[in-house]
Amino acid sequence: MHPLSKNSTVKEIREALATLAVPEKAQFFPKFFKTGKGEYGEGDLFLGVKVPDQRLVAKDYYAKISLEELSDLLSSEFHEHRLTALFILILKFEKSKDKTIQENIVEFYMNHLQHINNWDLVDSSCYKILGRYCFENQREDLLRNLSYSENMWHKRMAVVGTMHHIKKGSFEPTKEFVTQNLKHPHDLMHKANGWLLREMGQKNPKELIDYLNRHYREMPRTCLRYAIEKLDEDLRQDYLKGRI
Repeated sequence: MHPLSKNSTVKEIREALATLAVPEKAQFFPKFFKTGKGEYGEGDLFLGVKVPDQRLVAKDYYAKISLEELSDLLSSEFHEHRLTALFILILKFEKSKDKTIQENIVEFYMNHLQHINNWDLVDSSCYKILGRYCFENQREDLLRNLSYSENMWHKRMAVVGTMHHIKKGSFEPTKEFVTQNLKHPHDLMHKANGWLLREMGQKNPKELIDYLNRHYREMPRTCLRYAIEKLDEDLRQDYLKGRI
């Protein structure tokens, strides 16, 4: 192999993304993703590429790039490089029917968790790769271990990772991981918990009502508001005002 060929695909992807950069977005994204000192996205860098454009680049390159090369892209300091790398990884996972290849992709994902470090990176990828793999192979222990991690992004992966379970009508992992982190101090966990409970309610209203009736009084307000968003207005008010 020519010494320059190893990363030539990565170079092409970076150049493709650079041509799609929008200066106004590059100014807006750091504020939107809270990159200031002490904020959850501190130090992250942005090119200013819109998500639909990143998906198109991923579609063009997912079949051409190896996992070894993808590691370079996913380790980038630029947010769009990492998100595009995750879109590529999702496509590789979804297009493969080979269990060994899927296992290698999951292992790759788990080995790069430190680079999946903002809510959009987590939410775009974890249930489509890790959640689906855990559901299909009865490996919820992978999500459970993340749920007990001290890292907030890992905890969010565990909860959001159960989206695939919800779509398949399996609700116990969602309830377990939401309960495990119900009192987490950060509102990004409150939002994730409430969002997944709401999704569970969309699939099975009784499951949500039963869970709310046991836990709603101890829920952070943001979590509760997200969870009950789709309920009948009178019922919503009953929960908000503690009448149940």
